[in-house]
Amino acid sequence: MAQAYMTDTGNGSSGHERPGSRFRRRLGSLRHDRGIWRRGIILALCAVLLTLLMVFHAEIPNKVGNLGSLTETFLPWLGVGIPLLLAGALLRRSATALVALLLPAMVWLNLFGGLLTDKTSPGGNLTVASHNVNADNPDPEGTARKLADSGADVVALQELKASEVPAYERALSDTYKYHSVQGTVGLWSKYPMSDTQPVDIKMGWTRAMRSTVTTPEGQVAFYTAHLPSVRVKVNAGFTAGQRDESADALGEAIAREPVGKVALLGDLNGTMNDRALNAVTSQMRSTQGAAGDGFGFSWPASFPMARIDQIMVKGIKPMSSWALPETGSDHLPIAARVEI
Repeated sequence: MAQAYMTDTGNGSSGHERPGSRFRRRLGSLRHDRGIWRRGIILALCAVLLTLLMVFHAEIPNKVGNLGSLTETFLPWLGVGIPLLLAGALLRRSATALVALLLPAMVWLNLFGGLLTDKTSPGGNLTVASHNVNADNPDPEGTARKLADSGADVVALQELKASEVPAYERALSDTYKYHSVQGTVGLWSKYPMSDTQPVDIKMGWTRAMRSTVTTPEGQVAFYTAHLPSVRVKVNAGFTAGQRDESADALGEAIAREPVGKVALLGDLNGTMNDRALNAVTSQMRSTQGAAGDGFGFSWPASFPMARIDQIMVKGIKPMSSWALPETGSDHLPIAARVEI
């Protein structure tokens, strides 16, 4: 007699486990894991420390190596610590660390979340561009042509090498009828310029200037400046003393400006978060912050990590702001569309 044998599979353990069953089983094991709240305490403390660093960055003293300004220069990059801590929390299966990570995530989004959205608007009646062209630029004429092709009505250049100024003048002459070079900075404009003069930013030589540009919509005082460079040294920290003094002098000059509409285009060797630039940033708006799309990092050109090149305005409405394609410089050129 043939006899049939049946294998008792119970709950189906001999077959493939359904994804839903696997998830419920793992969730159940986590609920019964008594160490889920005890593990990852160090990760949670790191998350709290990261939060405090972002919240109280303005309280970090500058007396020791300008540590406060250094932190503020790269402040957005503190957010990189959040996914790293998240990965550690998941590996450790730590609920404590995951909950603690909500703190730096919310603070970072509060500080920089607005920069992640596109705030550009159509319209505007004046386009401006600014570029630190780099004194060692191997192709000054090519760089100048790229700036002219951007459609900018006014172009500000910094770090002009005296021997290369004629090359920039040749390449820009067809597009810009008016221009002036003062020391190592220059302005090129499609519209008439007047009252052009150097601005003393306490450096001993000219690295800033201003000029009144008469646009079809009215007069605008244009400033361009190249503040002193900063360095990070092991024995001295973030050496920015001379830049800070120059920023104060530039801010004083802009505050005294009699023309109501003002635009500043330049390499300030500092970000909008850097307290050392308060003399300037407290009275002007960043076009990137007000009407840009993203962070608009401009330096270094090969892998931009900070926006130390700025376009700021007073009495003028920013409509859009962006970084231009790479040239032969170590900085990216930047541009903005504004409404006079």
